[in-house]
Parts: sequence; C-alpha cells; structure tokens
Amino acid sequence: MEQTQIIKGLNINYNETGAGKPVVLLHGWGSNLQAFTRIQENLESSFHVISVDLPGFGKSQEPNEVWGVYEYTEFIEEFLSVKNISNPILAGHSYGGRISIVYSSRNPVHKLILLDSAGIKPTRPLSYYIRVYTYKFVRAVLPYLVGRAKANEIIENYRKQAGSSDYKSASPVMRQVLVKSVNEDLKVEMPKIKAPTLLVWGENDTATPVSDAKTMEKLIPNAGLVVLRNAGHFAFVEKLGEFLIILNNFLEPDKKNG
Repeated sequence: MEQTQIIKGLNINYNETGAGKPVVLLHGWGSNLQAFTRIQENLESSFHVISVDLPGFGKSQEPNEVWGVYEYTEFIEEFLSVKNISNPILAGHSYGGRISIVYSSRNPVHKLILLDSAGIKPTRPLSYYIRVYTYKFVRAVLPYLVGRAKANEIIENYRKQAGSSDYKSASPVMRQVLVKSVNEDLKVEMPKIKAPTLLVWGENDTATPVSDAKTMEKLIPNAGLVVLRNAGHFAFVEKLGEFLIILNNFLEPDKKNG
C-alpha cells in the first residue's frame, strides 16, 4: 500500500508490499512508482517489494536544491536506512538506473537489475555542441546588449523551444537537475559493482541505445544482457510477459519459498 515518509526533510511517497528478501524499484525520469505496478504485483507473493516516487516525481516533494545522481543516491541510502533495509535486490529504469549504478558501486547489493538504464554520457553530433556552445556564448554576452532581465527572458524562451520534452515539462529546479544529471558519466562506477547484474533493453531504444547496454555489460564484472525485440525505452512495459519470465528466472533462487 502507498505510504509517506519524511526523508531529507522531504515528504516521500512509496508503495510497500509483500514479505521476503527486499526488492527496491526505482523509476525513470518523468515517471513514478506506478510504472512498476504490474512488476510489484508479480513479485509481492515472494518478496518484500518497495517502489518509490523519487523526489520531484509522482506524489513526492521536489528537492529544495539542485540534485544530481549522487544526491539522489544519498537520498536512497537514507530511505533504505530508515526502512532498515540492507543488501537489497535493486532494479532501476532509465534515471532510476543511474541511481542504482551509483548505489551498487558503494553499497552491498544482492542483485542488480538495470532496465534501459541511463548512465553513459551520450555521444553528441557536432550540431549539438555548436548549439550548446552558441547558447553559452549568448548567455554570457546578451545581458550586456539588452540588460539582464530581458536577456533572462530571451534565454528561457530559447531553452523552452530547444529543450527536450523532459526539459520543457520540468519545473525550474527539476530542469537544472536534468541538465546536471545528463552530464554525469557513470562509467567509472560500473567496475566497482560486485552484484550479479541483469541488463534488459529494448532493441529500438533511442533514449539509451543498446550500445550503452553493451558498454555496461563490458564494464560491470558480473553482468548479462537481454535485448527485447520490437521494444523501445520502456521495454519492460512493452514486453511485460517476456520481461516477467526473464525476471522470475533471475530471481528464482531468492524467492522466500524457493
């Protein structure tokens, strides 16, 4: 059932069901714990399952300052400490995968499941860098030409038009969180992960392409990759039946009656 808990001074919504080894589910950017409803229902007969609305998403309060993935990881560390959970089975989709990677690199984790996870800094085309550095130049010079207030208005309008859909729909604080997080490359953390790791990807994922998954498979010492055909960035939802077979097989030895 959904409950609330104050963590780091923020009111946090989470769903806790079942009994057994702890499984913690972390959703992606712009999503919420309901993304895992079917998975939680599948696991709760054999596991103690917790899905969390990360700060700034779902019913959870926004951070009071700009967080990156390391601050979100510290939040999860405190949340699990308050819940008296250690050595969890940890699953993260997209942005939740970022947090799961960092958490697993510095905390004991029984098993790790990364679902179309972010964490590899994207390789951008030249046009992207031209646009970014033009923006940075304009941001620096424009206040001298039209005044600070007018410059801020022009720059914000530009960012809204040029930004991704995630950026456009985010609040001012969460926009800065997104910018900070996208620029954090987590490859350095991956070789530190000791847990058996399952990577599940959609072959047509354009947000975090399969090439990212292959890089993670090489860098994480005990990792295996499953690619789901005709699926995109939400492969675990689009191919739920196939995903649950894979998931249940990976977790079979850990079930409370297994």
